[in-house]
Amino acid sequence: MPIVWDIASLVAGAILLFGGGEFLVRGSVAIATRYGISKLVVGLVIVGFGTSAPELLVSVQAALSGSPDISVGNVVGSNIANVLLIVGAAGLIAPVVNSDPAIRRDLIMMVVASLIAVVLFLTGNIGRLAGAGLLAVLAVYLFTTYALEQKRRRRAKGSDRADADGDDDEESPALLPALLRVVAGIVMLVVGARLMVTGAVGIARDFGVSEAVIGVTVVAIGTSLPELATALIAGWKRQSQVVLANVVGSNIFNILSILGATAVIAPITVSGRFAIWDGPIMAAIAVAMLVYLFAFRTIGRPMAAVMLVAYAGYIAVQAGL
Repeated sequence: MPIVWDIASLVAGAILLFGGGEFLVRGSVAIATRYGISKLVVGLVIVGFGTSAPELLVSVQAALSGSPDISVGNVVGSNIANVLLIVGAAGLIAPVVNSDPAIRRDLIMMVVASLIAVVLFLTGNIGRLAGAGLLAVLAVYLFTTYALEQKRRRRAKGSDRADADGDDDEESPALLPALLRVVAGIVMLVVGARLMVTGAVGIARDFGVSEAVIGVTVVAIGTSLPELATALIAGWKRQSQVVLANVVGSNIFNILSILGATAVIAPITVSGRFAIWDGPIMAAIAVAMLVYLFAFRTIGRPMAAVMLVAYAGYIAVQAGL
């Protein structure tokens, strides 16, 4: 009977996750169009944080229940899945093009956050002071992103003022539905992720798999499904910037907000494997994505296929541990 409930939880979670991803993308893009906010910023703040909410809930709950390996593995595994699995899957649907120079700044921030995480993993413990430091870095990053976006909008306002005023009148009736879609999408993502992870962890533990492996595979994939749903839908809609901003923003939030908030609530003891294996892999993947997008700007289907194969290899190695 427990297995039946676990399977039902997985199915219900998947339905909510994909529905929530659709609502979140449609609502956030509509808000961006209405107010002239770049899709990059919307993806980083609204979509990035909204789709990272499941990771936050799972990591905090795992730390409080005495399962730090699931807490850390969730963040590390999700970041790896976000780049290799999610960008790879989106790239198979349509090329993922970096047409916004601002994404380079955020890719650099993702690399910096990943390296900070590895350094903390090497210490073997993430205490409350370190957690507060991560949250402070996130606050500075968000403030800087907002300030730069405001500067961009002021520069663009002059020549487009008349057109913008006309657009505001047209889009005004659609604002409330867009906001409701965003809220509904986030709620569905959070509930769906919890159902998905509950079912997945229940099934995996029946086979005697370690919590660390569960964290970087089953839990990470489960909590990354909101990002996957959002990226696939954005890919179908040819919204490349939403795909990239969703992944980059989520990875930054995962490290700075989730590890930070979790450590402030309950200090985290970090297993050695995250310092010598999973953490460095996460950082290396972040660096590789930065270098590739700086050099080529587009992730086409061939590279997307390579990314998916690389992720399959990573999961295969985990299954053999």
